[in-house]
Amino acid sequence: MSPGKQAPEGQAAAVVAAGARLEAMRRRVCLPRLVVWTAIAAGPIALAVAIASAPTVVEAAGPAKPTAVRTASGAAGPVGYAQLFVGAWLRSSAGEETSWQARLAQSMAPNVALPERAPGAQVRLQSVTAVRSAQRQGGGWSVTVAAQYADAPVRYYVLPVAADPAGRSFAVAGAPSAVAGPARAPVPASPYSVPVPSGGDLTVGIGEFFAAYLTGAGEVGRYLAPGVQLPAVVPAPYTAVTVQQLVTVQDVAAAERVPSDDTTVRVCAQVEARNAVGRWPLAYELTLKARSGRWEVATLETPTAVPGGGGGS
Repeated sequence: MSPGKQAPEGQAAAVVAAGARLEAMRRRVCLPRLVVWTAIAAGPIALAVAIASAPTVVEAAGPAKPTAVRTASGAAGPVGYAQLFVGAWLRSSAGEETSWQARLAQSMAPNVALPERAPGAQVRLQSVTAVRSAQRQGGGWSVTVAAQYADAPVRYYVLPVAADPAGRSFAVAGAPSAVAGPARAPVPASPYSVPVPSGGDLTVGIGEFFAAYLTGAGEVGRYLAPGVQLPAVVPAPYTAVTVQQLVTVQDVAAAERVPSDDTTVRVCAQVEARNAVGRWPLAYELTLKARSGRWEVATLETPTAVPGGGGGS
């Protein structure tokens, strides 16, 4: 047989084989459907038997992927639970067990006695904030919360909290303990050590950028590097912004002229923002890139450590 005839016959055989496989798949899919519809006509018992015995075709299905499920209580831990109890406990009084704050505290810790206020005493508790938490042996927790009052110093309490092994439920394990506040940690040294002269292109450009970013004076986009997206603060919280100090890591940022394109510098900017309420000292860390004879903002974030000293440079 000539090669010219062998090729068409081989192709025909391949088509026939593919058709046979397709027909077999169609029958495997249609057969369970026929069994189920027959069972429906026969009655509910036959339907249950048909569903249990019908084959399942999964040839076209991809591999199943497990779905991760996170519970809010497990992710949050006992911090919010401790805040809720201490806030209700501090606002309660032994003579006012029917108040909703007292009922909440007693429902969370039935064995913990309520505080008893002197006659006429007013509690001006503003907020309760967790400042530290530590897990103890056996699954328990120790949560330190700060209670801020309107007319008294901040007070700190430690609350023991029990938790189940999965971290989905909590219980107050004992009465709060009044403790001293956490010690202040040392501030890390700032990497910024090179002052940027005032009046230069970098200082002026950053001042205009913050005016657009914080006061709405101008478009933020004109000060950004290509591809960078940074929306302005809306509504604008301030009416004026002044750059108080610029400190950089690289000496090239303090030069009078803008360097060659793609030169990158890091700058810590201390600015003073003003509005009808007052003046606000703010600090930002910026990464800037040089392009076409000017500096453009590439990133904006809060600094990890602000260099000491204030005032203009």
